Amino acid sequence: MLDRLEALDAKFQEVEAQLQEPAIASDPKKLRELSKLRSELEPVVVAWAQQRIFMKQLEEAAGLLADKSMDPELREMAAAELPDLKRSIEVCEAEIKRLLVTKDPKDARNVILEVRAGTGGEEAALFAAEIFRMYVRFAERRGFKVSVLDQSEAGMGGLKEVVAEIQGEGAYSVFRFESGVHRVQRVPKTEAQGRIHTSACTVAVMPEADEVDIQINPNDLRIDTFCSGGKGGQSVNTTYSAVRLTHLPTNTVVQCQDERSQIKNMARAMTVLRSRLLEKAQSEADAIESAMRKAQVGSGDRSEKIRTYNFPQNRVTDHRVNVTIHQLDRFMEGEIEAVLEPLRSAYEAERLQNLQG
Repeated sequence: MLDRLEALDAKFQEVEAQLQEPAIASDPKKLRELSKLRSELEPVVVAWAQQRIFMKQLEEAAGLLADKSMDPELREMAAAELPDLKRSIEVCEAEIKRLLVTKDPKDARNVILEVRAGTGGEEAALFAAEIFRMYVRFAERRGFKVSVLDQSEAGMGGLKEVVAEIQGEGAYSVFRFESGVHRVQRVPKTEAQGRIHTSACTVAVMPEADEVDIQINPNDLRIDTFCSGGKGGQSVNTTYSAVRLTHLPTNTVVQCQDERSQIKNMARAMTVLRSRLLEKAQSEADAIESAMRKAQVGSGDRSEKIRTYNFPQNRVTDHRVNVTIHQLDRFMEGEIEAVLEPLRSAYEAERLQNLQG
């Protein structure tokens, strides 16, 4: 932890120095970026500085107490200060750990959300559509903006897959726990005999990446354009506005057809591609801090589940924190906080344990 604190302090001092440069003051964008970074670093740097002050005072008090030649009254005062100084150091340490645990640079980012139908055929596609609508309602309640980048529809209003961007401060910190396989147990609309079926859909949540995070060589891309598909509109099936990108080294394929402009679709597809490549790079660099995308979504098989939605019992169970809620109807309307909060608490507790280790 000491190495990390020293690095953060050095970065803070570097940012402070940059903010004093005349060139930065005349660059509004750079000034905003540095000011934001400074505000993020300052709390932990200040807490650590205060802890060091208390530790120095503790060392001085302990030295006075150990010096037999000192005036007895001074030694008595030093002895009286020791418990308070120790408590102050412990308070600072707890605050520093809290700040280190809860601050993740990715937390403030927008989100690339992918929902895909898994095991269960048409019923799985219907469930995927309902899960996506649940996230849209939740996002709207939190003041986030949701933009569909690409989707593939199935029969009866279902979705084979959908890719969306969720924009808003702290979006990733809110949605990061939703990656995995979501299982549903209910009587499908197509079931004539009233039997309960089990189906699944997969969810992947990635922090949005920008050009600074991932540099893509244009020579590594194959770019295809095609006519947009959808429910209608002047440009649908008439202009080649949709874009498909293939990153040849990793065989990663991304497409976007939401916008009527090919340029806008290209920009959005590049955002999704960078986010997928960043997720892959982070997972390879640190499998603990950033789960691999395959690990997030699994194979879509019913056995690989993070959460079960049981409609006959109006119950939703998150298997990671063993939390069960008997208000599935409200949960599907986007009221998912009752599960998110225990997940966040467990995540922070795990990070704190790793920090202490």
